[in-house]
Amino acid sequence: MTTEIFKTPIFLAPMAGVTDTAFRILVRELISDDYARKNLLMFSEMVSAAGVHYRNEKTLAMLETVAEERPIAIQIFGSDPTICAEAATYVENLGSAAVIDFNAGCPAPKIVKNGEGSALMKNPALLEKILSAVKKSVKLPVSVKIRLGYDAQNINAVEVAKRAENAGVDFITIHGRTREQFYSGAANWEEIAKVKAAIKIPVIANGDVHDFDSLDKIFSVTKANGVMIGRAAQGNPWIINRLLKYFTTGEKLSPPTVDERAKIMRRHLEKIIFYKGERVGVREMRAHAAWYTKGLQGGAELRNLFNRAESAEDFLEVINRIERL
Repeated sequence: MTTEIFKTPIFLAPMAGVTDTAFRILVRELISDDYARKNLLMFSEMVSAAGVHYRNEKTLAMLETVAEERPIAIQIFGSDPTICAEAATYVENLGSAAVIDFNAGCPAPKIVKNGEGSALMKNPALLEKILSAVKKSVKLPVSVKIRLGYDAQNINAVEVAKRAENAGVDFITIHGRTREQFYSGAANWEEIAKVKAAIKIPVIANGDVHDFDSLDKIFSVTKANGVMIGRAAQGNPWIINRLLKYFTTGEKLSPPTVDERAKIMRRHLEKIIFYKGERVGVREMRAHAAWYTKGLQGGAELRNLFNRAESAEDFLEVINRIERL
């Protein structure tokens, strides 16, 4: 099963508040190659294992997926081995997930203060127990996403990766920064390379890939089996297709024109409203619009207009302005 996952070794990172169902489907629709479109593994936003345990309505709603976004890895997070294993079993029983992914890399303060996400980089033994419990509870492949360490004085990704491998994890994703860095500074691909050399399971490298050159370099430096694209996909859902096309054929597709970008925004708005309703969809689309309009002529004015949009009609009027640029 793991070899099946890496048939299309460019992945969209799970990003809370960004890579929801609407965005995942949009990214898949924009992939031009039929084989890649059908086989690309998507990752869900992270889902609280405790929320699953207590059957929190919002948490369970995040586990709902549709055929158009599959195959999909459902990412869970937590700090209790029993509860995490229980959540993994619940997800597996839903029947829609291809992989159970565990988050040990989120740097958000509200996650870390609970001993979850990248806080687990400070407690490798507990993380190993969690991963072992999750792996034993399901038949699906299990993966984990980590960082290089908690801070610059505690770079322990190799140890953590070895423990993950020992726990039976099928593959691992490594973001080339510490928790304390959040998303600042440069990703350290050399440290990812050390992890790749130290373990036998496949490695996905993550951090600072935004174009063809950086894709070449991260593969060259890390020798990773795959690459995960995170912030570079914000307002840029076509990047997965461009990088996949380049990886498989060497062809460097041009980015979309301004008119094409506007059409993609319109499609995104339709999807997010379909899945979340107009009020929530328009509010959440404002952040996406800020990313979409970065670098566009008159981008600041457009962002102000998007932030004032209260309805789908308001939003579409601003999108129409982009087509007139």
